[in-house]
Amino acid sequence: MNSAASHDTGIDAVTGAFRYSGAVIARQLLDRGRRVRTLTGHPQRRPPRSDIEVAPLDFEDPAGLVTSLSGVTTLYNTYWVRFARGKVDHTVAQQNSRTLFEAARRAQVQRVVHISILHASADSPYPYFRGKAHAEQALTDTGLPYAILRPSLLFDERGALVNNIAWMLRRLPVFGVGAGGRYRVRPIHVGDLAKLAIEGASWPESRVVDAVGPERPMLVEMVQQIRAAVGSRAKIVAVPGAALLGLSKVLGAILRDVVLTPEEYRTMEMGLADCDSPATGEVRLSEWLIDHGDALGARYSNAVDTYFR
Repeated sequence: MNSAASHDTGIDAVTGAFRYSGAVIARQLLDRGRRVRTLTGHPQRRPPRSDIEVAPLDFEDPAGLVTSLSGVTTLYNTYWVRFARGKVDHTVAQQNSRTLFEAARRAQVQRVVHISILHASADSPYPYFRGKAHAEQALTDTGLPYAILRPSLLFDERGALVNNIAWMLRRLPVFGVGAGGRYRVRPIHVGDLAKLAIEGASWPESRVVDAVGPERPMLVEMVQQIRAAVGSRAKIVAVPGAALLGLSKVLGAILRDVVLTPEEYRTMEMGLADCDSPATGEVRLSEWLIDHGDALGARYSNAVDTYFR
């Protein structure tokens, strides 16, 4: 029996339990009879009649974070920023992560399950991947038992990337893919990620695991599958990467959002959304799309609205 089990309080904390992956982790924990407390900077997002306790996620108040984490057995951390905006960038996110993990140590949290990114590396030229690696190091520096999960592309009904590709395919006559989309991705269903995260809380030793699904489609193949699922007739065309980024910027200005960052495109093109690791998820994107195509892309998922406004 590990230390987390021997000191189990029955209470777990999830950062961002009113948003995407954190919401699914929280729901699965509640279904297992756990008490769930979320640390959030947006308490107004708490749904009516929610069973989730709310505590502040204020990185400027380390002592308050310790209080928020008091009595917690496992901290499930989904906090990060997809892109820099205003005063918040990946360096700030890295520092905030260190503050959170140190608060978990001081609060005597038994274990941390941390959602990172596939191919996180301190030597990466990309701030997102470099910052994620430094956040992982901040966790290991605490000496707390941990499970670090490294997904690349998440999907379900609320997943921004797959949903927004579907939204565009429904509305645009042409859909461009950079460099022909001949690079592979390893999509994992967010429910599979949540299941793996909860399993990670009971692993007997600390581990770093690639959280990836059973399929490895090329990006262009994934777009073709989404097009078929939503009944789109849009033409899929190969465009130079620079042109794709330019078009994404124009569309982002219209939607008041960041549709695709240069880092996101270049890292996919370099193969950083793919790996040779065995699958840790079971849901196949190609099959899931067939079952959910009718509703997919009905509404656009705006990242700026979700994370900054």
